Amino acid sequence: MRISVILPAKNEAEGLQRTLPALRARFPDAEIIVVDDGSTDATAMVAADNGVRTLHSPYSMGNGAAIKRGARAATGDVLVFMDADGQHDPQLIQSLLDKLDAGYDMVVGARNADGQANRGRGAANAFYNRLASWMTGHHIADLTSGFRAVRADKFREFLHLLPNGFSYPTTSTMAFFRSAYPVAYVSIPVARRVGTGSHIRPLRDGVRFLLIIFKIATLYSPLKLFAPAAFVFGLLGLGYYAYTFYFEHRFTNMSALLLSAAVIVFLIGLISEQITNLTYRRDG
Repeated sequence: MRISVILPAKNEAEGLQRTLPALRARFPDAEIIVVDDGSTDATAMVAADNGVRTLHSPYSMGNGAAIKRGARAATGDVLVFMDADGQHDPQLIQSLLDKLDAGYDMVVGARNADGQANRGRGAANAFYNRLASWMTGHHIADLTSGFRAVRADKFREFLHLLPNGFSYPTTSTMAFFRSAYPVAYVSIPVARRVGTGSHIRPLRDGVRFLLIIFKIATLYSPLKLFAPAAFVFGLLGLGYYAYTFYFEHRFTNMSALLLSAAVIVFLIGLISEQITNLTYRRDG
């Protein structure tokens, strides 16, 4: 089983100076790929000095785009994704691989509360984990962790679903659950990142993470979104009808509108559910 380690890097020269030697020492036979996402520092030079394979982008395309480029170029049977900023210890890769050998198709390194950048990020990630767990019906310990090991053939099935920006972990995790590919979590410590601050902007990317969850939910289980919305519209319609009937003894246009919206939203959910089944149908 050959391993390909993929590190998306944007201006991570300092982090790579620490990560690459440790990675090469621990896994001398692994294919190591640094995807230089339009860096303006010495990222490419550090990668070259450490003798690893480097993919260059003429401009920044985003973290997800770097992951996709690396996954397409990798030749290993197992893909290991990790950050290039020194947060992930290469020694921990073996724990992911051991769990993968137990019959899983994806193993994710789950951060504890100490591994979060700050309390705000920790609270946001906890909310995302709960929401995604409800959507999928499976416990998701860390939806946004970028430290994971996956079987290459399974991961490449979903490259077309991955966004070019953040967050590929969200999309790939929910897609694996939707396709009944076993996913496991291994608790890992996370070090403080090396170099400049995180590329994630809490407000903008927090909204983006949330939108990604809902977008994937429409692919995963649309009725879990549409059915509650239809129920709310129906409840409002019946409640407003009861109110107007009691006080005015009539059925109003607003009641008709709300009840019609409930039916329409529910039917859209049914159609979306059928489209989802066709999207994930595999031939051969």
